Amino acid sequence: MLDNSLTHRKATLQDLPHIIFLLQDDNLGQTREWLFSALESSYTRAFNLIAKDPNHYLMVVERNQEILATCHLTLLPSLTFKGATRLQIEAVRVNANYRGQKIGNWMMSQVMQYAKELGVSTIQLTTNKSRLQAMKFYENLGFKASHEGMKLYL
Repeated sequence: MLDNSLTHRKATLQDLPHIIFLLQDDNLGQTREWLFSALESSYTRAFNLIAKDPNHYLMVVERNQEILATCHLTLLPSLTFKGATRLQIEAVRVNANYRGQKIGNWMMSQVMQYAKELGVSTIQLTTNKSRLQAMKFYENLGFKASHEGMKLYL
């Protein structure tokens, strides 16, 4: 049974420290995210670009005004598949204190509803190969590892 006390909304700039905390709350995030004053301007700049683009939805999941989870959704209009729209999911995180309580399931059900409302034909995501629990979570939701992802860091 999914939790009726959860809500989701578009993130605000005031949520940014909570989101960065969630992003750094795992082994990989600890090596690449920092919430120090010297770096805050890069996070703020990125947040503002995301917030003003109508193809982005930076979601926060709350219970009693406490942020428990986040994900970043991007609509990708495409000429492929007869002009279909895809939804890319990134930066999926649930606060470590609340994992195992089906909050991730609830958030993903909201993502799927959002996608349906916007006429999305494909939902896609990537996850690091070292995140074995995340891969199992996505597979249990019906995602298939259909492609090999590649990155080029500049």
